[in-house]
Amino acid sequence: MDFVELEAIEGLRWSWNSWPASKPEAAALVIPLGVMCTPLMPQPELPILPYDPVVCSQCGAVLNPYARVQYASRLWFCPFCHGKNPFPTSYAAIAETNLPAELFPTYSVVEYSPDRKVAPTRVSSNLSLNYSRHHHHGMSSSSSLSLSSMASPSSSASDLRGIGMLGPAFVFVVDACSADDELRGLKNELLRVVEQLPENSLVSLITFDSMVRVHDLGFSECSKVVLFHGDRELSSDQTQQFLGLKYTKQKQLGTTPVIQKQGFMMPVSECEFNITTAIEEIRCSREVVPGHRPQRCTGAAISAAIGLLEGCSVSTGSRIMVFTSGPATRGPGIVVDSDLGNSIRTHRDLINGCAPYYRRSCSFYKRVSERLSEASIILDLFACSLDQVGAAELKNAVESSGGFMMLGDSFESDQFRNCLQHIFTRDEEGNLNMYFDATIEVVTTKDIRICGALGPCVSLQKRNNLVSDDETGEGGTYMWKLGELTHKTSIAFFFQVSDERDPQPGSAFLIQFITRYRQGNMGVRKRVTTAARRWVGKRAPEIAAGFDQEAAASVMARLAIHRAESRHARDVIRWLDDALIGFASKFGDYVQEDPSTFRLSTNFSLYPQFMYYLRRSQFIDVFNSTPDETAFFRLLLNREGVVGSLIMIQPTLFQYSFDGPPVPVLLDVRSILPEVILLFDSYFYVVIHYGSKIAQWRKLGYHKDPNHENLRKLLEAPEVDAEQLVAGRVPAPKLIKCDQYSSQARFLLAKLNPSVTQNSTYTDGSDIVFTDDLSLQVFLDHLQVLAVQG
Repeated sequence: MDFVELEAIEGLRWSWNSWPASKPEAAALVIPLGVMCTPLMPQPELPILPYDPVVCSQCGAVLNPYARVQYASRLWFCPFCHGKNPFPTSYAAIAETNLPAELFPTYSVVEYSPDRKVAPTRVSSNLSLNYSRHHHHGMSSSSSLSLSSMASPSSSASDLRGIGMLGPAFVFVVDACSADDELRGLKNELLRVVEQLPENSLVSLITFDSMVRVHDLGFSECSKVVLFHGDRELSSDQTQQFLGLKYTKQKQLGTTPVIQKQGFMMPVSECEFNITTAIEEIRCSREVVPGHRPQRCTGAAISAAIGLLEGCSVSTGSRIMVFTSGPATRGPGIVVDSDLGNSIRTHRDLINGCAPYYRRSCSFYKRVSERLSEASIILDLFACSLDQVGAAELKNAVESSGGFMMLGDSFESDQFRNCLQHIFTRDEEGNLNMYFDATIEVVTTKDIRICGALGPCVSLQKRNNLVSDDETGEGGTYMWKLGELTHKTSIAFFFQVSDERDPQPGSAFLIQFITRYRQGNMGVRKRVTTAARRWVGKRAPEIAAGFDQEAAASVMARLAIHRAESRHARDVIRWLDDALIGFASKFGDYVQEDPSTFRLSTNFSLYPQFMYYLRRSQFIDVFNSTPDETAFFRLLLNREGVVGSLIMIQPTLFQYSFDGPPVPVLLDVRSILPEVILLFDSYFYVVIHYGSKIAQWRKLGYHKDPNHENLRKLLEAPEVDAEQLVAGRVPAPKLIKCDQYSSQARFLLAKLNPSVTQNSTYTDGSDIVFTDDLSLQVFLDHLQVLAVQG
């Protein structure tokens, strides 16, 4: 079974692709029934249907290829709840040879766009083209049902969005304590962003140091700002009162945002000169006090930005973008006080309770998260500093809102520049490639219960009879909210088998994911993914055949970092080990009490290796990482798909040599050889490691000699491949070039399997890793001993 091909069709990876038909048997699998869902995974042939979906009146499921249809009576039977539903009048022409696209067997994923502007003649021809792909189903393109007849009566009235409709809103929150050279680089990028924004985009500017300054972009006589004290935590109503805004709340998805006449947030077309001037006039305003950090009130600035968006009634399709170069030292969300004699908190301080502001600041940002979710606002953090800035405290607010986080060294770096360019890319029609204000609804057949989800989402606490009492992550609901989606955003959903009745082995079960989101042009779309799998009996061979060990590792990684947020690393590692021992004991082939007989089939053999690297990864073992770095690592893992997650858990290692093209090699210290170059990718950084002889030849300049053309090509190959890795990932990983035995080589050595250490009796000339960590082989030997004990 090719799970990657299935994912390309469905956007789903299942830890188990065949499920046991009873709850006890499912629990005995050890690894939970999880689905890694990438709702907006790009699909070149995804059908876009310019009408509203047909929904089951009983369970809310959308019409799909698994529905049973009675053409004569114009009825369809929901495959989820078996409810009987009439077709709307717009489906009057439906027949066995005249089907709508959503009933075609190959269209398990469709997208609805009721407000899509399509000429009637083009619509009909496009649909015929789609249907012509399915001649093997016994239908010709001439039997296709015209979309103009299938469209709902209201769709034609709603497909034109006025030219003057407002676009997404952006509040730029700029740290005025940044150094002059840093501000210069930041201002250049912000000016470039403003210049490239669609004219109907709304913009606002807030700067902060010890005070918060909200800039009035509608006042052109001179620079005008409203000042807020940095020490105060103001409510939404208080913020709007000080800004002179009349507060009106707007929740309805799909309604047109209405901005009141004021100058704090305006369309780019009306304030481009003023906001450009305001950005250019930002100057470093920090007071230099020897022995003290600058006075920053980051939390107060974020709170003011939320209040502004709430007061302007532009809460849907809006994002707050924070640019800072240091920690908050006053007001709500404080990270550390200004006295440099008091160091910023470490992981040890957090464990020992020696971080005086941490809990209070996390509590503040939890309240911020709730406001962001309620108003559908995204919070982004761009932190460029050599010190920590408080990303650990901000993580929950950024992640739950679907925001972007970047930790870098400088606003003048290519990394920062590329991140902003990526976020503000535009499609062929000139709209921003942003997807706001999303919800994901899950519908299942009656034999399944929904336990929860892990990822950049928030539970909407909507319960029905499909929701389990056993919660995992964001649980207690069948619907989740996401502030923003990208084509790569992945959510892990967890399920369990109902204990009310056992389904029949061999029968099918269904899960449907209904993703509703707003595009950059403020148009609302709905993508519906319907997936079917089969129930199997106890010890059925289909269980092993349907095990996706890569997806399982990704699911367990999310569960592990979820536990790590509230438990000590030792407890998380113990939990991972217990689960692995139970898994190996159940699915291994062995003679009891005889470790030498232990074997795992191909479908299971890589999973213990994934767990070995996960338990010693930076997600669990936080030694040598700051709280900010750990927060950043976990945030990215919690939204990445299976492929990206695996690179984070078990990095890739390629060897370049004179013997031929690059080849993958074991992530082992024995792979370091004098005459090879290694390309190491851990997702967060890419290392080009030169063997000692290669490094010596390079230093002697042999690669510049025409007689050593092969050496020149060998040196160039990993650099070209590394640049492609760096360019295709956002935020871009750090690129590190190092020689064998150099200090920078530690970035590679720290991730390699320490098969040769200072305690090894035989080294065969390999590099030695000075560590007390277990090697992979010793780890697997211990696993075999414990697994066969029964």
